[in-house]
Amino acid sequence: MNYFKLIYLSVFCGIISILSFFNIIYSYYFNLYLNLNTYFYTFFLSLFLTFLFYFKKNKENKKDTLYEKILTILLGYFILPMIISIPFYFSIYNLTFVNSYFEAISGFTSTGFTIFENIKHIDQGLILWRSSSQWVGGLYFLFSIILLIDIFDNNFKKSLTNFKSFNKAETLKQSFKILLLYTIMTFIFFLILSLLNIRAFNSLNLAMTIISSGGFLPTNSLSSILLNNTQIIIFSILMLGSFFSIFLSYNLIFIKNKNINFFNEDIHLLFYLFFLLIIFFVFLNFDNDFSSTFLSLTSSISNMGISLSGNPINLSFIFLILVIIGGSFFSTSSGLRFLKIYSLFKYSINEILSYSRPKNIYVNKHLFSKDFFKENEIHKYFLSIIVFIISLFFLSALLTLSGIDFESSFKLSILTIMNTVNSSMYGLSEFNFSNLHFFTKYYLILFMIIGRIELLTLLILSKKFLFKS
Repeated sequence: MNYFKLIYLSVFCGIISILSFFNIIYSYYFNLYLNLNTYFYTFFLSLFLTFLFYFKKNKENKKDTLYEKILTILLGYFILPMIISIPFYFSIYNLTFVNSYFEAISGFTSTGFTIFENIKHIDQGLILWRSSSQWVGGLYFLFSIILLIDIFDNNFKKSLTNFKSFNKAETLKQSFKILLLYTIMTFIFFLILSLLNIRAFNSLNLAMTIISSGGFLPTNSLSSILLNNTQIIIFSILMLGSFFSIFLSYNLIFIKNKNINFFNEDIHLLFYLFFLLIIFFVFLNFDNDFSSTFLSLTSSISNMGISLSGNPINLSFIFLILVIIGGSFFSTSSGLRFLKIYSLFKYSINEILSYSRPKNIYVNKHLFSKDFFKENEIHKYFLSIIVFIISLFFLSALLTLSGIDFESSFKLSILTIMNTVNSSMYGLSEFNFSNLHFFTKYYLILFMIIGRIELLTLLILSKKFLFKS
């Protein structure tokens, strides 16, 4: 078992057991007995695996390789949703295994595709479980980024995280702080939404999905929850919590000797947000409602994908572009990441200028540090985009062969790989996942995972097993 850091999986099995126990208490308190037994199954299985993985962990003091870490993360994305799927499979709604696993994967990867056609017919306990799956999935994603930070060089890692070092002790210490911060932010979001006179149950579910950049809703429509412009605008602002880096709050709280370098990425993201706001409300807003458009904008850049019913789709192409760009490198949002797109744009401009004026020296420094661009880093960014394009067309072809029209296949492929829920602003609001062929569901499951583990890590893993060193 040297290939796997089982202690890592043990921690998340333990978190799932806590969430299932919370569901048991919640169901007992509100007399929700329909699916109560399913949470007991999940609780005991996850608790068993917690101890099993802990005592089976590798006791050798050797340094874990990058490939071992990637395999660990990948294993978690298959095993943990299996546990999460138990309440769906054993519920009263007679879901098949593939539908249950699809719902769990969609939640754990914070994608938000759902098998259920009518959320009103689902009991509150299972709705809360759906939101919990996204919450733990968002946390798993953040921990995965920390675990796989070795992809980048030390200077770049420090500029992103402000960690003193990247040894096991320091990583464990900072990971615990992020867990604490993630939980506190969820609670704060819940309080803010509750103060807006949103039902406590809806506030709790929305808080869990906002922090994780998920798309699950406790009702069929967001418009039935957000009833006025104040609620819509504040909700939209809260969604930016999954757009900016988790280290924005981290640095504000835990770093004593602060300086501007701690917030470089977030400053760039803030300018990016202001630029988008100007473009949208000066040139693209037309006759659309301000609050509705603002919600669609923040939802797209944070990769949540939710929108108000009746949202116009005339800007669907632009919203899809924003989904692809994504948010901060260290956030729960997906996408190619603003960091990569901006760095490649800056590097390309510098290269073009260097050809026109070869004797001049151009600014080719990295986005968030004083280091100059390194060829291998730029190559990684370009490869990420190439892998994304290949994955996009491959999945589009598979979905088209499954009987879905090409336009819907193309849009659905983008949202799948970028882990963003389908909604009216992308023109896929009526898409029914329960009627898909089970092979098609497995395609989507696989690509939801591929999109979440970062395309670059997939490329690195392929290099290990397909090519000689």
